[in-house]
Amino acid sequence: MPRSMIKFGAVSENRKARFCYVTEDTIEAGIELTGAEVKSLRYGLVTIVDGFVQRRGTNLYLAGVEIQKLPTAARITNFDERRPRRLLLHRAQINRMIGKLNDRGATIYPLKMYFNNRGRLKVLLGIGHGKNRADKRETIKRREWEKSRARLMKG
Repeated sequence: MPRSMIKFGAVSENRKARFCYVTEDTIEAGIELTGAEVKSLRYGLVTIVDGFVQRRGTNLYLAGVEIQKLPTAARITNFDERRPRRLLLHRAQINRMIGKLNDRGATIYPLKMYFNNRGRLKVLLGIGHGKNRADKRETIKRREWEKSRARLMKG
């Protein structure tokens, strides 16, 4: 059986995105879900590491996110775990994000999925460019230096 139910707070966080991308801007979006998907999300059965945003006509969709089916939900037969889910944004926000997507190498990716204090599921999206190998090495060096500095200050 899955872990305890989440009323509000973080459901899933994409820590890998902070390492692989330089985040230039963030935006909070709603997401269109079915009832069974919401129940699965309340139990934390979601993986957003492979997620990305794609454009289809005038709408934006969150693809690559896997929402697993609850083991107790036996009667649900039309549950597609990896289907693209429409993002709920204002038209001006969609146009702004499409404009940023047209930049060369720009990507929109999920950083965090959470329930706000009203019980609504929100997705924090990051807009940015991918890091190259040298930038990733620099991030690792900085993180190691912070750890060793903390150890030295503590001792």
